[in-house]
Amino acid sequence: MRVALLQYPIEWADPQANIGLLDERLRAIAGQADMAVVPEMFSTGFCTDRPGLAEQWGAGPTCQALQRMADDYHIAIVGSMMARDNGKLYNRGFLFAPGVAPQHYDKHHLYASGGEAEFFTPGNERPIFEYRGVKIRLAVCYDLRFPVWLRQDKHNLYDILIVVACWPTVRIQYWDALLPARAAENHCYGIGVNMVGTDGLQLDYNGHSVAYDTWLKDVAGFEDYEATTKIVDLSIEKLRHFREVLPQWQEADEYQLENKRTDV
Repeated sequence: MRVALLQYPIEWADPQANIGLLDERLRAIAGQADMAVVPEMFSTGFCTDRPGLAEQWGAGPTCQALQRMADDYHIAIVGSMMARDNGKLYNRGFLFAPGVAPQHYDKHHLYASGGEAEFFTPGNERPIFEYRGVKIRLAVCYDLRFPVWLRQDKHNLYDILIVVACWPTVRIQYWDALLPARAAENHCYGIGVNMVGTDGLQLDYNGHSVAYDTWLKDVAGFEDYEATTKIVDLSIEKLRHFREVLPQWQEADEYQLENKRTDV
């Protein structure tokens, strides 16, 4: 599967401008990738104190634009956005694909220090997306710090872990450490896409978007602050062969997740 990692600045609190930026970037790689991954809250930036920017899931202009771009450019699009659904506000991860209904995941671990928990509702499900026969687990930014939440179910393995983020430079050392750890312990490809530039709160972002192969080699190769698109080719057959040769997943401990939120 050819996956495009789109690392670029996000216009603060300006959905229309950000949809236009994404359209330009997807048009430039049309026919070159099967899937494109964009940063967390790609249409607004991490402006968690502006709930008015949230759009009704499925009916708002951002969802409509994402579906149109997926259809026009024949590409799946993965990221997150501010979404309103059944009267609640979510940091909603998504996968829009050509000709089919979108799949979604609501961020479970809300970043209280950034004001996210004040307005947003945590998700309580751990779906595995499927696209062209590939199983994908999506996480949003702060979720990365919680390994049990992302742990493989050995009865339903996923192939790629995708983490979309607005992860600032001041804490980038944790991003650099946690992403390969999650890929290694889950015996999967690991993709992380972060933004670059300065947001509306004057936080700095230097990117460090990555794509880890089965040997934990970063095959994307972004430079600090590099605003560009990198396309990587991930062989699912190679991954599954790797799991057969080193079947560590078969020896994983059984567990039951008991810390799910019950107040949502």
